[in-house]
Amino acid sequence: MNTVQDITSPMTASERYATFSLAGIYALRMLGLFMILPVLSLFAQQLEGTTPALLGLAMSIYGLPQVLLQIPFGLLSDRIGRKKVIVFGLLLFLIGSVIAALSSTIQGVLVGRAFQGAGAISSAVMALVADLTQEVHRTKAMATIGISIGLSFGVGIVVGPIIAHFGGVQTVFWATAALTVLAMLTLIWVVPNPNRLKLHRDAEFVPAQMFQALKNPDLLRLDYGIFILHMILMAIFVVIPTDMRNVGLAAGHEWQVYLPVFVLSMGLVVPFIILAEKKRKMKAVFLGAISVILLAELGLSQTAGSLPAIIACLGLFFCGFNLLEATLPSLVSKTAPADLKGTAMGAYSSCQFMGLFIGGLVGGWFKGAYGETAVFLFCAAAALSWLLVALRMTPPRYLANMLISLDGLDAAKASDLAAAMLAVSGVAEVTLSVDDGVAYLKVDSQLLDKTALQAVVAGA
Repeated sequence: MNTVQDITSPMTASERYATFSLAGIYALRMLGLFMILPVLSLFAQQLEGTTPALLGLAMSIYGLPQVLLQIPFGLLSDRIGRKKVIVFGLLLFLIGSVIAALSSTIQGVLVGRAFQGAGAISSAVMALVADLTQEVHRTKAMATIGISIGLSFGVGIVVGPIIAHFGGVQTVFWATAALTVLAMLTLIWVVPNPNRLKLHRDAEFVPAQMFQALKNPDLLRLDYGIFILHMILMAIFVVIPTDMRNVGLAAGHEWQVYLPVFVLSMGLVVPFIILAEKKRKMKAVFLGAISVILLAELGLSQTAGSLPAIIACLGLFFCGFNLLEATLPSLVSKTAPADLKGTAMGAYSSCQFMGLFIGGLVGGWFKGAYGETAVFLFCAAAALSWLLVALRMTPPRYLANMLISLDGLDAAKASDLAAAMLAVSGVAEVTLSVDDGVAYLKVDSQLLDKTALQAVVAGA
């Protein structure tokens, strides 16, 4: 007999242990990447051979191997094991950090950053999370990792300049190497081993589903959005740290800007996240956040010589950025069919890293060829293009993904079971995978009759 677990039920102790330990590994790795973001452009002048274009490339080159390798590494983890792939990826990341720390030339840093990017473990980590959690808790586990990434971003842009002030950019890379070793030890000694490897369509990229994800216009709009958002992020960090230093911000005091700006912006966006999710105003909030990014970039293009103006516009940018970082994954989850979510998120993540790569490349080139104002105007034009694309997005359905394990599902009864589930109040979509033994549901959490759904599954 199959039973359905209440979607609001708590995780087991072992699931919490696995989720938080893997979130810690992901956060440690991302912290190392984010720490370098606000400092590399400041210290690159000390590196032999630096030009604006090479500086931008050094900041963003790690994004390209991420695009090329994260999906293959995820598929490889299905064959040889999650932990082996993650350890190998962390080892590449460690090698890259050491190469960059030992380099005195911009070319050496480029090689190190490329090796860091080759440590593309995100797909394998997500698959391991899915191995170690029940279907009904998978969304909560993924959300925990998402929160850890957001926190590591805030901590990284604050702590990075402090470390660099005392030991230079090489010290940041050494700190990154140390964090990577800690992540490897956590993986080996703390993270549980899964009982078995299994394909999880909600968490993994499935090549056979790629065309379905790419032909969905609303998913493509979201992919374009995350590409533009992270392109802008990387492009402005090619310019902003030097701008603030040039107008009077003392070395080592960058945290006094980044900390209040990030914390205040996070606080300001919370009501809008509630408005988007609980009050179901997602499209209006989403378009408003893109407009804020556009205004911030136009403002930054006019702030030459004024530190308070730069800080104000940077704060405005982070309000839009943090809000979009929270709503974009939610929109992908709402838009993609439940059994297509892993593939949709794989494409989304690839666009994110490609945006980071292009952002540094274009930002450095514009800075060298036309000056810093041109970088911000380019970013404003990119944000405007995104706003125009997003205006045509279909208002999202406010549906949550729900997965139910149905081991031993009778293929002959699958059609009847799907029809019975669809008859339950609050169930909008049902996809049954007999091979996977999983029911993929889209549900309205406010309307879902859990008792009736449990009765249907128990009688399957």
